[in-house]
Amino acid sequence: MTARSDLPADFTWGTATAAYQVEGAAALDGRGPSIWDTFTRREGAVVGGDTGDVAVDHYHRFGEDVDLMRELGTNAYRFSLSWSRLLPEGTGTLNRAGVDFYRRLAERLLEHGVTPWVTLYHWDLPQALQDRGGWLERDTAGHLADFAAAAHGALGDLVTDWITLNEPWCAAFLGHGSGVHAPGLRVGTRAARAAHHLLLGHGLAVDAIRAGSTPASVGVTLNLYSVRAASGSGADRDAARRVDGLQNRFFLEPVLTGRYPEDVVRDLGEQEWFTANSADLARIHRPIDFLGVNYYSRHTVAAPDPAADAAGGGTFGPAFPGSEGVRSVDTGAPRTHMGWPVVPEGLVDVLEQAHALAPALPLHVTENGSAYPDTVEEDGAVHDGERLRYLQQHVEACALARERGIPLAGYFVWSLMDNFEWAWGFSRRFGLVRVDYDTQQRTVKDSGRWLRAFLREGASTGDQRRPAPGARSPGAVV
Repeated sequence: MTARSDLPADFTWGTATAAYQVEGAAALDGRGPSIWDTFTRREGAVVGGDTGDVAVDHYHRFGEDVDLMRELGTNAYRFSLSWSRLLPEGTGTLNRAGVDFYRRLAERLLEHGVTPWVTLYHWDLPQALQDRGGWLERDTAGHLADFAAAAHGALGDLVTDWITLNEPWCAAFLGHGSGVHAPGLRVGTRAARAAHHLLLGHGLAVDAIRAGSTPASVGVTLNLYSVRAASGSGADRDAARRVDGLQNRFFLEPVLTGRYPEDVVRDLGEQEWFTANSADLARIHRPIDFLGVNYYSRHTVAAPDPAADAAGGGTFGPAFPGSEGVRSVDTGAPRTHMGWPVVPEGLVDVLEQAHALAPALPLHVTENGSAYPDTVEEDGAVHDGERLRYLQQHVEACALARERGIPLAGYFVWSLMDNFEWAWGFSRRFGLVRVDYDTQQRTVKDSGRWLRAFLREGASTGDQRRPAPGARSPGAVV
């Protein structure tokens, strides 16, 4: 079993959230609407008709939540900025109330020995910019750079660690391919153009932050999946090539090497458009200080099969243009409440894939976690043994990656607490901390207790800061 001392003393241990999923206060203090405010009003778009209007009220309860981080013993918190809270129209002058909120949050974190990590864009584009065409329009990339400059100018004295984008694959292909995420479009292979504009925005945002007056460490977070062919047949290997191409290489290669994989552009049938915009690659391929990797699962895939296609199950669809019909194969691995196979060794796979393209670049696991249908016992405890084991197994994978020479520098659990899980609404729980959505009471689950004990074991040998003593957060059960 991996111990805290098996990883470096300066290893980052954090938790993560996203603005729309946790903040609430959707119409308070000058915040403008985002595409998720609009999308959640669409009938049938979100399970149960849920919205992030209140979410878990992090906007008002962030002090209590930072106290929970101290209880858990983590030393970093990755959160995103609500673009429409800071710039209600997407452009213009910063909203002072929004700036004040994020400054109070960052100050509270620093007071408690928790390093703030800021994600600029976690899918909540201001609706005003969507009305101008959103990520299908090149101008949106420039607006992201302007937002980056403004945010860094307002918070750079408190925040050193910056992530430009979270999971551009999801924003592009779930938002514009399958339409199951905001803005809910289905534009076929043109979704790849949205991906390009997101990546261009990343590069421009890197330059905007670096131009600021305070030092910054800047990176981007990509969601990578381990991809394996179901057999050694040529058809199955080609299926794996296509899925790995669009899921992983289409984002890794332009960011880390300055080129798109030719086979993926060919699969998309978008060669002419990407050739015409190839000059953007110099801007996309800006030097970064780290790469964030979000990992949850593995795709085991096989070639299209007419019988499977006719049944309509187990195949990749519009979110994978160029790979439609490729089959997802059930290997018998245990699955989370999301239906995702639990494959801890896949984390090593994706870290090795990124490391091979940029051997000197530090990597951080910026999200890793699991959803399960937690049960509250009569005594109020949450015994989430499956999540606890999931975390143990993936921490072990982090140690294995280090043993293989991969410069892995940090691990963030998704998520600090249960929250609004996008199109799944409140029906899926990922948190180390349970939230009662009626009362907003927070309760540390067994998985959170395990993490606390794991990190304190390191603290006892000098490897990890011991959480400061003090009052427990009101309303929290630890």
